[in-house]
Amino acid sequence: MVRIVFFMFILYFAIIGYFGYFNNASVTIILYKDVTREVPLWLVAALSSGVGILFMFIIYTIRDTRRLIKKVQTQRREKRQQKIQNLYSKALGGIHAGRDSVAVEALTEILKIDSEHIPSLLRLGEIYLKRKEYKEAQEYFKKALAIDPDNTEALFNLATIKEHLDVPEEALRYIDKILEIDRNNITAMYKKREILEGLKKWEELIQLQKDILSYKDEDFEKEYLKGYLYEAGLKDMEEGNYDKAKKHFKEILKVDNGFIPAHTGFAELLLKDNKTSEAIEYLEKVFIETRSMIVLARLEELLLSMGEPSRIINLYKEAIKDKPSDSKLRFFLAKLYYRLEMLDDAMQAIEEIEDPSSIPDIGKIKGAIYIRRGDIQKATEELEKVLNMKKFLRVPYCCSNCGWTQMEWAGRCPLCGRWNTFYFNIHGHCEITRISD
Repeated sequence: MVRIVFFMFILYFAIIGYFGYFNNASVTIILYKDVTREVPLWLVAALSSGVGILFMFIIYTIRDTRRLIKKVQTQRREKRQQKIQNLYSKALGGIHAGRDSVAVEALTEILKIDSEHIPSLLRLGEIYLKRKEYKEAQEYFKKALAIDPDNTEALFNLATIKEHLDVPEEALRYIDKILEIDRNNITAMYKKREILEGLKKWEELIQLQKDILSYKDEDFEKEYLKGYLYEAGLKDMEEGNYDKAKKHFKEILKVDNGFIPAHTGFAELLLKDNKTSEAIEYLEKVFIETRSMIVLARLEELLLSMGEPSRIINLYKEAIKDKPSDSKLRFFLAKLYYRLEMLDDAMQAIEEIEDPSSIPDIGKIKGAIYIRRGDIQKATEELEKVLNMKKFLRVPYCCSNCGWTQMEWAGRCPLCGRWNTFYFNIHGHCEITRISD
């Protein structure tokens, strides 16, 4: 290429010399005011062409220099990126292998090369978060957030740290920021639900759960909405907002008449309003519709406290007439007779149970009846068949979802958090045998 350019220059000046030799004409050039010079025409042409060539040479030199600089910069950048990628792969390998020290070393090296490498900042934050070194983790996530204010991963991890530091209100602010960026982020919605549950902000949870249902219309999510409405109703009832509580309970029952906690809550509202008769009538109606033993047990307590045992006995008998083979009803009737010291009736109710062996607590009642009658031998025989005579008249409640048992009824299971799952564990089939008093 250089030879060709040199040859072109020689050829050009040869042509200029050739024409200059045969053309001796000159031109007058004014240098300054009255200062003039006679210059050969060929020289003017040569100088003009030379200036143009020089100008083009400078332009092309600048262009090629810029290209060279850009090429060198690109090569350096690619080399740096390749080094970063190799270090990042090494870090990920360390994380997956459980070798956090290797990962930290590689990630720290990356940040020396590129202090704004967000993936490295996030991975370092996660490592320190796993170690429960919250201060260090928080610093890395905040650095990532300063570079990219809309980084939802950094925001989510900062919310998790605030939860661990027991500042849920601050955690909520980070989650709300995520939902401002991406209002359809279902993971952020679930995290917000978890935080709000801890704060017992039931009204906010109701609205949040309705938003979740607009994206995930599933039966499991509908149960959460009913549960939050129930909890809000209980809170309103405790605070004396009876109309608001009633509204929440009715909203549940409108979609699920079998949600027993809402029925019992509604009855409690009537009792708090000194409408005992209406509460009893309401529970009787609910029992006829649902055949819930929970409702029947509450009715039993109410009617006995009012001195109306015959009314609850009749209710049991009517229910048994509809379902003669229902061993649960006969067992609870026997238990009621025993409480009322109607021992012969209690024994008759027990003997009418088709499969007494399926209900372990029957032996306890029979043993207690024999003791009352003074028949110690038979009492001993019955009581030897069973264990733990403590509170033998109290039947534990069992969660149908997780098997948790406890002696007091609740609208929500404390172990799995599901609502409307407790039933009487008269057959002793609960998966979890530990009983909470």
